[in-house]
Amino acid sequence: MPEGDTVWRTAHRLDQALAGREVVESDLRWPTLATADLRGRRTLEVVSRGKHILHRLEGGLTLHSHLRMEGQWRIEPTPRLKPGWRRSPHLRALLATADWTALGLRLGMLDLVETSREADLVGHLGPDLLGDDWDPDRAVDHLAASAVPIGEALLDQRNLAGLGTLWTAETLFALRLHPWADASTLGRPSLEEVVDRAHRLIDAGRRDAVQSATGSLAKGETTYVHGRSGRPCRRCGTTVRVALIGPATRERTMFYCPTCQGGLGPTDDGRPQAPLGSETSREAGRGRRGRGEAARQR
Repeated sequence: MPEGDTVWRTAHRLDQALAGREVVESDLRWPTLATADLRGRRTLEVVSRGKHILHRLEGGLTLHSHLRMEGQWRIEPTPRLKPGWRRSPHLRALLATADWTALGLRLGMLDLVETSREADLVGHLGPDLLGDDWDPDRAVDHLAASAVPIGEALLDQRNLAGLGTLWTAETLFALRLHPWADASTLGRPSLEEVVDRAHRLIDAGRRDAVQSATGSLAKGETTYVHGRSGRPCRRCGTTVRVALIGPATRERTMFYCPTCQGGLGPTDDGRPQAPLGSETSREAGRGRRGRGEAARQR
């Protein structure tokens, strides 16, 4: 699932292309929205809220979307739009102006609501790491009240909005914290460090199309632990591992170094792990996806 910085960049590109322009073609291929017609309305703005995208239009309407695992928004020049896009089985939304066309592909959620009722869809979210409402003290309060592993608490969008497995894993590795440590026992100073580091990482991530925790933009060199199971830790040389975190049916994958971060996780059986991308790791990934299907709905 895309992290909040990826979603922020997506919303920002949509806003640059569509804001202030009139919709001249509208096609919402979603069961509950099939008859909706947005033609004639101007886009006021497109903003992100955590991992959600809010496309606000004239007349007090908001088109809400969530990318979930595979969704994306593409922007193509309207005069040169290839006919094949309209025939794509993956197309869920098409909004065109005279200059630019926004194509929503494989979207995980699509809703059309009154702008005054946006809270019905995103009101449950905690402070947005990349939003105007960012409040680190409130985020720390939420984590301190979470009697669950810190890795799980950071992924819970009700505590703070925008983090996914990438920035969660990289934050905890940087601070040498065990992902399965009870968040409520870590103490406020430690949680303040966690929130500050996560904010700095994701804020830097939105400024570059290549997300990097290491400072390097070279392929395969952008992370310390995420996506590096079976490979040596860049800090100590121990094999980086991946294990499930979170409640049953809603597990997520957590990459970590057992030496730097306090030992094996309780869901880690300790067996040798092949490098991510190998046949063995792909088989394991398919098993994880099957068990954690509901995690995609977050």
